[in-house]
Amino acid sequence: MILKTKSLKIIQCDEEILKEAIKGNANIASKLNVKVPDNWTEFGKEALQYALNKLEENSSESGWWTYLPIYKSENKLIGIGGYKGKPTIEGEVEVGYEIAQEYRSQGLATEMTNALIENAFKNHQVKLVSAHTLGEFNPSTKVLIKCGFEKVDELNDPDEGSIWKWELQKNKYINL
Repeated sequence: MILKTKSLKIIQCDEEILKEAIKGNANIASKLNVKVPDNWTEFGKEALQYALNKLEENSSESGWWTYLPIYKSENKLIGIGGYKGKPTIEGEVEVGYEIAQEYRSQGLATEMTNALIENAFKNHQVKLVSAHTLGEFNPSTKVLIKCGFEKVDELNDPDEGSIWKWELQKNKYINL
């Protein structure tokens, strides 16, 4: 599946795409026929391997893990995003996103996040999209605010410190 926005083509990763991304930039560039800069993600191969393991464990989670944003005008991979698994019984799915440093502050993270939200809400099970950020206002919180999220909780993570939880109810999403 490919999600399309004004500036991005966002490719859903299946097991094959994840395996190529884990092998390295040349492999994923060849597989997707795109340019792949060295610094396209700070999350690294660990996040890709984690998603691959989850898909190999449970094929029903296909579509609920990793997506790769391709910047159309340059045909270049510029980040990573997606979900942290399929919707819960309560209908919640968590979203995450990252745009490469040189492409930040151009609205691309907001564009990608809105596409992921819209995609999630097309599933009848999904009633709520959540996200977590560091417990301070920063570029990630700006993206969530622009997408209509509300900060609903502050958690204390033993490794990260203060973490904010954000939520967007399906019935409050304005782009549907």
